[in-house]
Amino acid sequence: MSCAVKKETKVVVKKLAETSLSWNGDILPDYPEGNPLITVLKIIIPPKTKLNKHYHPVINAGIVLKGKLTVIDIDNNVLHLKPGEVIVELVNKIHYGINNSRESVEIIVFYAGKADLPITVLSDN
Repeated sequence: MSCAVKKETKVVVKKLAETSLSWNGDILPDYPEGNPLITVLKIIIPPKTKLNKHYHPVINAGIVLKGKLTVIDIDNNVLHLKPGEVIVELVNKIHYGINNSRESVEIIVFYAGKADLPITVLSDN
């Protein structure tokens, strides 16, 4: 008698995020008018690394694949992320990320912008 292994044939859809607010509760702005440009980045942040303060002029969201990331905004709101967690980023608000761990952080970020607008702007603050 043999035991057959049944293959999974059902497509599974799991909603990871649906919101009109960024992670700190700010309302997301309208999309910019103009020619749309979607950018998808895989960002690898080495261990013990603090990112430069910056802001995004466009709506974006990401999902952590590996590691633990801390994000802090200019008002000292703090978000701790681990693998599988989603961040709906701040728009036009200064913030930065920190990888305090001993392993790299890997995050995929999706930006919904327009052709002549940068996705990230470094800040002097």
